[in-house]
Amino acid sequence: MASLIGYFLGFANVIFGIYVAGGNDFGAVMLFVDMPSVYIVIGCTITTLFVAHPMSDVKKFFTVTKKVFIYPVDDPAELIKKLVRYAELARKNGILALDGATDPQDDPFMVKGIQLAVDGIDPDQIKETMETELAYTQARHADAKKMWGNIGKYSPAFGMLGTLIGLVIMLQNLSDISKIGPSMAVALVTTFYGAFLSNLIAGPAVDKLVANDGAEKMNKEIIVKGVLAIQSGDNPRMVEQKLKIYLPPALRGSDEEEGKK
Repeated sequence: MASLIGYFLGFANVIFGIYVAGGNDFGAVMLFVDMPSVYIVIGCTITTLFVAHPMSDVKKFFTVTKKVFIYPVDDPAELIKKLVRYAELARKNGILALDGATDPQDDPFMVKGIQLAVDGIDPDQIKETMETELAYTQARHADAKKMWGNIGKYSPAFGMLGTLIGLVIMLQNLSDISKIGPSMAVALVTTFYGAFLSNLIAGPAVDKLVANDGAEKMNKEIIVKGVLAIQSGDNPRMVEQKLKIYLPPALRGSDEEEGKK
């Protein structure tokens, strides 16, 4: 929702700014609709994805883009509560009591970790396995972020390329006044398109992907630490305290107060 609101307000502010600058005339907005500029900036920027990334990554571009808007991440406080409940069950009935006790809605990463603990796998091996999976997840996310990062990096350059193209055409047709205006439009609007694509669309998309990735990484780190604590037979209260370190102090306090109530 935040991404949708942000992009909507961004587009609306730019359009409204053009409208006001153009003397409260929506005709001014149409001056910024220029197909040659679209071909040069957007078209060429898209082609860089094919050059800079393997086809397997390019095919995932729209899936990656969806994550800017839809990226369900568990609430870490709720995740900790689930792990504490599993710790209580294991403490009371033994680690084997967790076999099949996980919820179908649980994070598959957590289900896998608990199953490894139930199977009696060595703690160091569990930690290595889960951390390796986390590392590969982070690597895949890095490739996804790089695609949007490249859009933000290359689009301003293609904006300048369009400006040079428009200026060359204008200088070659100085004798024909009717061609000066369209050439100047390409020269200036392409720069606008490049800055717009880089700063209002691509840059924020990368930042959102980074934020989502950070949230997922923290959750998986909580799961790894929680699973290892459960397997070692730690007291559920100790498990809770270990995992609450990942929460902001304000949220830790509110949870503690709710527990007392």
